[in-house]
Amino acid sequence: MKVLKLSAQGLPQSWISLEQAVTHYAADEVRWEAGGQVAVFHGGHNAITGEQSIITVNSIIGTQGVPRINPFDMRSGLTNPKLFVRDRNVCAYCGGHFHESVLTREHIVPLAHNGPDHWMNVVTACRSCNHRKSSRTPEQANMPLLYAPYVPSLWEDFILRNRRILSDQMEFLMAHVPKTSRLLV
Repeated sequence: MKVLKLSAQGLPQSWISLEQAVTHYAADEVRWEAGGQVAVFHGGHNAITGEQSIITVNSIIGTQGVPRINPFDMRSGLTNPKLFVRDRNVCAYCGGHFHESVLTREHIVPLAHNGPDHWMNVVTACRSCNHRKSSRTPEQANMPLLYAPYVPSLWEDFILRNRRILSDQMEFLMAHVPKTSRLLV
């Protein structure tokens, strides 16, 4: 389980472990929290009062300080799992919905034609369509694209990065994705 760490201003910073979240709580760096309670950690006992320390971790935390990186300068790293989620496991050529084990990263302008390995030049394709298209462009292969590629926004990228997003985390992230996002469909 991961905790969604945000800046104090509410911009996504990273997915962190429960242990990393506890460190932020213990250092008094959590400025606000949202979502549901996901864990309770029991610490040692106070020598004077005898009270045991308890840290409750929420699924979304906003931490103090200025982020070391500007999240809007972050570029979404291209991986096959993220690509397949972006494209909803749908082949861009035949429109079939497939399990990820049958899908491939398909370059619209093939690498053999100096096409870049970039979000705007790749789509999801089933193995059969990828093989049929080969090292041709969609026009040369007479295989028009059924949807256009796009670069995921910061918010979409955080959704694409994590396979086990809690419902309250998803609700928070989805409230910020562009209205044109394919993830909203």
